[in-house]
Amino acid sequence: MTLPLPHLMFERRIHALIAGLALLVVGASLAVMVAVTGSRSVVQAVDDRWLEWMGAIRTPWIIRTAKTLSVVGSPLVIVPLRLFVIVMLAVRRRWLQLGAFIAATICSELCIGPLKALIDRPRPPGGLIETSSSSFPSGHAVAASATAIGLMIVLVPAAGRRAHWTVIASTFAIVMAMSRTNLSVHWASDVIAGGCLGTGFAVVWPAALELERERRRVATAQQATTSRDLATR
Repeated sequence: MTLPLPHLMFERRIHALIAGLALLVVGASLAVMVAVTGSRSVVQAVDDRWLEWMGAIRTPWIIRTAKTLSVVGSPLVIVPLRLFVIVMLAVRRRWLQLGAFIAATICSELCIGPLKALIDRPRPPGGLIETSSSSFPSGHAVAASATAIGLMIVLVPAAGRRAHWTVIASTFAIVMAMSRTNLSVHWASDVIAGGCLGTGFAVVWPAALELERERRRVATAQQATTSRDLATR
């Protein structure tokens, strides 16, 4: 009887960890650039141009789609989805995947409020939906990327159709981010930083936990080998 292959979230864990950390650095760097007066003008110039382009391509069906995505990316949908996945992973005893998903979710959510309060960036003018709190970072972009990429990593084994689902998850996160700028409720840098932070946490935690599991297994195997050697002397 052939035993099933273990559910590996990453085959190249070091590469994934480095990529996730790099995304977190990009998100943090954008936060610093937006917060610091000297570099804010450079970021704002790009944001203004992007917002102008979003207004130029805006059509009724795009606005309807963006408003629908606003609801999909809200806590009304995201929270029940996350809770369902958490329960499912617990029932299946996928403890490592469960820990990675919970840790990524908590870290991504905890970075939103403090950054909004610290940077206190005004929203773009002429928003098409009602909003509250500050603009940076985009909570929808953080939640969408952390959830979509996180679900793909913990539910689809690295040896499975990972590329297929990576495209789907990434497309969802990107479309969600663009919809926020199309509705004029976020600047481009808000959603880019949000996407980097959400994806970064979604990648870093599973990679780090799998590396730690591998380290413990190696240490346990070495200890067992040492014990056997001592017993045969």
